[in-house]
Amino acid sequence: MTSRRRVVGVSFALAALLATGWRSVEVTSGRPMDKGLVFKDASKSTGLDFQHFIGATGAYYPPEIMGSGIAILDYDGDGDLDVYLLQGTLLDKTKSWKDAAFPPPEKHWPGNRLFRNELIPTGKLRFVDVTEQAGVAGNGEFGMGVAVGDYDNDGDPDLFVTNFGPNLLYRNNGDGTFTDVTKQAGLGHDSFSASAAFLDYDKDGSLDLFVVRYNAFTLQGNKKCYNFAGGREYCGPGDYSPLSSKLYHNDGHGHFVDVSQKSGIGTATGNGLGVVCADFNGDGWMDIYVANDKTPNHLWINQRNGIFQERGLISGCAFNADGKALSGMGVTAGDFDGDGDEDIFVTNLTGEPNTLYRNDGSGFFEDVTNLYGLGHTSFPFTGFGTLWFDYDNDGRLDLFVANGEIRVVDSQRGKPFPYSQKNQLFHNEAKIFREVTAQAGAVFELSEVSRGAAFGDIDNDGDIDIVVTNANGPARLLLNEIGTQNHWLELRLRGVHTSPDAYGARVALFRKGRAPLWRRVATDGSYLSAHDPRVHFGLGTDAELREAPLEQVLVVWPDDDKETWKLTKPDQLLLLTEGTGGFVK
Repeated sequence: MTSRRRVVGVSFALAALLATGWRSVEVTSGRPMDKGLVFKDASKSTGLDFQHFIGATGAYYPPEIMGSGIAILDYDGDGDLDVYLLQGTLLDKTKSWKDAAFPPPEKHWPGNRLFRNELIPTGKLRFVDVTEQAGVAGNGEFGMGVAVGDYDNDGDPDLFVTNFGPNLLYRNNGDGTFTDVTKQAGLGHDSFSASAAFLDYDKDGSLDLFVVRYNAFTLQGNKKCYNFAGGREYCGPGDYSPLSSKLYHNDGHGHFVDVSQKSGIGTATGNGLGVVCADFNGDGWMDIYVANDKTPNHLWINQRNGIFQERGLISGCAFNADGKALSGMGVTAGDFDGDGDEDIFVTNLTGEPNTLYRNDGSGFFEDVTNLYGLGHTSFPFTGFGTLWFDYDNDGRLDLFVANGEIRVVDSQRGKPFPYSQKNQLFHNEAKIFREVTAQAGAVFELSEVSRGAAFGDIDNDGDIDIVVTNANGPARLLLNEIGTQNHWLELRLRGVHTSPDAYGARVALFRKGRAPLWRRVATDGSYLSAHDPRVHFGLGTDAELREAPLEQVLVVWPDDDKETWKLTKPDQLLLLTEGTGGFVK
């Protein structure tokens, strides 16, 4: 395992946080949610100026309608979140740009784009395009998904990019630049890849890599498909053979070994799109859930010996309650009902309900979509990016769904890109999810073709913001305008004996007289995207905080060590480093 700049011995004190570029943002008082603006679109005002381009020339290649994703990460270690956006391209190399149905944008073309956040040290939320100096424009392929993780354990986040075509691994050099190390790392697989996730599945302290693949579509094998009206349409997943996912083991020396067959991952195929990694059966080891399009979803249970068993069917999360394999696209896992285990939410196609699977605590699931009011609300939409997150800081996990069709919308026939839909926001009210899209702000009135969605505290004010990508459209920064009306706490974990990212660590927040709130350190989930690794807790109003004051936080590290830290006050960003708390047997 390499370690050029490992972070060790960072205390819990605020002084240490400030020294590392972190700041404590304090809110004077929490209060009940006001009616009105929840999110505002701040992409233009902050300089996050990006237009996605699908490169369509009338051949209806499936990747055109499926991408692309986004990553939110602090690539330069200054304490604020930067944004990395993936770009499409002209797939038919025999064509020229003049043949494209939608001309490429001039300002941000070609390639993927990295935007540096200037919040620290300027104090103003502003993004600057640093793609060229950072060296992360891509390899000219059609960008699909991105995963973020410190694979070489040097203290800074690296980037893995999936493409329709050869994938890419960028090593973060720690000086604001990246190096393409794909070849030496052994990760340049050429396929139709989708989402990816870093995880330490064998607890050796190095992050391994899971890559989801969609199907065996090739440009040479492109088929002609038609809709009921006789018009040309993008072919569906069943028109091409499904593929198995890929699992790569990190050898700790900068190289990944393909263990897909050895681990059992290669024994099942599916039209894979979304992936999320969590300990679903509570045995302390990371499992993997894959959302498959029109094929049964996969639940890969870690056997703790390098082997995974696919148990989606027997565990109740391969099909919905009607026994159907739906059009799984986006996926998120989290403890939405506060019982301490990881539940699963999957987005699906128009005419199908999105699916909420409730975990019984041992890795067996029940489809409770209709029970929680999430069935009928999703029928008119095709969902992609999604995540459990507490947008109003009331302590319960809410839901966002990025929507956009892949088939022509009848009412939009004749329009240049007739696939637009509105995004959705759902408020968790304990026994039901209430759709609050109409009250969420003007940006939710837009009808676009949304795909990736990444979540994080972009402006470091204590609430969760969203960045959304649109196929053949602009990126949107949805700044949260309501979360800071309540109290909150954010934690950044830093592993020492485990991987520095501490992916998979479980965090419990204890308050007097209340059940603990459980969260997981993760950047995966959603669709083709990566998120803020900081753990976020909403704490509610002044009155709630007086009634149930903070006591302590418990961290269960990936190697199963447990530590606690006492909490003194809310409304802070705190860094917890392994070994600086009180160990628990």
